[in-house]
Amino acid sequence: MTTIDFENKAKALIDDLKGVCANYGLGNDGNEFKIITQVFLYKFLNDKFAYEVKQLEPALENDDNWQETLSNYPKDDYQMLLMQMSEGTALIQPNHFIASLYHKQDEPDFAKLFDDTLLDIAKLNTDIFSVKEDGGAKVILFDRVSEFVTISKRDAFCKAIINKLINFSFERIFQEKYDFYATIFEYLISDYNKDSGGKYAEYFTPHAVAKIMAACLVTDDVKNVTCYDPSAGSGTLLMNLAHAIGEDKCTIYSQDISQKSSSLLRLNLILNNLVHSIQNIIQGNTILHPYHRQDNGKLEQFDYIVSNPPFKLDFSDYSEDLDTKANNERFFAGIPKVPAKKKDSMAIYLMFLQHIMHSLSKNGKAAIVVPTGFITAQSGIDKKIRQKMVESKMLAGVVSMPSNIFATTGTNVSILFLDATNKEDVVLIDASNLGTKVKDSNGNQKTLLSPTEEQQIIDVFNAKEVKDDFSVVVSYDDIKAKNYSLSAGQYFEVKIEYVDISHEEFSLKMKSFESNLESFFSESKTLEKEIKGNLKSLRYE
Repeated sequence: MTTIDFENKAKALIDDLKGVCANYGLGNDGNEFKIITQVFLYKFLNDKFAYEVKQLEPALENDDNWQETLSNYPKDDYQMLLMQMSEGTALIQPNHFIASLYHKQDEPDFAKLFDDTLLDIAKLNTDIFSVKEDGGAKVILFDRVSEFVTISKRDAFCKAIINKLINFSFERIFQEKYDFYATIFEYLISDYNKDSGGKYAEYFTPHAVAKIMAACLVTDDVKNVTCYDPSAGSGTLLMNLAHAIGEDKCTIYSQDISQKSSSLLRLNLILNNLVHSIQNIIQGNTILHPYHRQDNGKLEQFDYIVSNPPFKLDFSDYSEDLDTKANNERFFAGIPKVPAKKKDSMAIYLMFLQHIMHSLSKNGKAAIVVPTGFITAQSGIDKKIRQKMVESKMLAGVVSMPSNIFATTGTNVSILFLDATNKEDVVLIDASNLGTKVKDSNGNQKTLLSPTEEQQIIDVFNAKEVKDDFSVVVSYDDIKAKNYSLSAGQYFEVKIEYVDISHEEFSLKMKSFESNLESFFSESKTLEKEIKGNLKSLRYE
């Protein structure tokens, strides 16, 4: 079976699970995503265990009843087998297998058996797969799946699910890497990552943006590096970054206020062979309670930071709590004021920007999505932040993206690149004229960059290449002279084209200008007389 076949099978499974939910009144229900993602993850972990155990015990490869064979292993032998499993493989007992549940689906209280199985797996793997809250509590891998269905229908619901899971196996696809699982992950969460999802809706970062950020950050072969996202969402930026570095060469750290996004990020890490980083995934408020700290209590500093922070989010409930000595250092340029009205207009991204600068290691690099207005603002916190970046010589460049690159928001965005080691020139790119405008399935207009256009941005940025009306390379002094503007357009040269003409051609052009002026003057006098006549005819009634 080819990769495409597996991809289609995986998508068909997701559709089947959504169909089951719809049949039991859970279509578009707020808890549907929990059911779909957890059941899919159970299937994935079961099949990965099968793949791993057959690598350790080759005799099981052609054993049609390998689950039963394993269940007959002496307890000590089975435990020894579990100890040999590779990192990231869930520890599963024989009674946890999908096949085992499949054969027990007609037993009384099957829904309880199904739920208990998932909870057993979660507890057995607490240390590996649990996400932490910023208070230290652990969020385990699975919840009870059946509790969202009325009691009388729970057994039938779980039977319908288990019958969807038995039809095919992922076993032969575990040699595949990021691209396969990225496609599956996107399809899996496509209905659960939209701006209609409530107060903490995660905006799915477009592939073009994520690809450009990773490719411009990772230009050398590195290893044993740390990667951080303080507003991670479902992890698109971190996955692209880890893929560019190499999943075995980096450790992921993140924090996000949303429980949903933290669960999705955990799933993304599991799918992409980054289980070793799950312990660093924190659910909590990065601005109010930043979790990752050094032994001395100071904020941890990271080698690579990526972020698409919220541009507008109400922080009025805790704004006063931010006024501390520690935060005065972190938020060096200030904390945005809470407006009397329109609390959704609060520029919380300015605090994320300062937090990122404060969390960057001495040789670190960062890429942050910002509103394009940030790069030219002439006063306030925006300008103070840019000024600090210039004076500290930690800028790498800016790429101003086309409008509607995010279909869910009309805000124009730019990608701000930081590099603590860049003491020389800065590259500024105006990519606003690139892309093709299309409408998505919801009728929102968005701009798509072609692979060629994406690569053009990456190549020009990394080479610090100057291209007419597209990119410039400027010094820190040049930026100071332009009042710290980071807009490429303000540095483009105004070009005047000169054309050689003869004396006779010049005389003809001048006579033409004179003739046109005479005509305009004559018309002006006529209009002047008409206006005066009309004014005299006006009478007060």
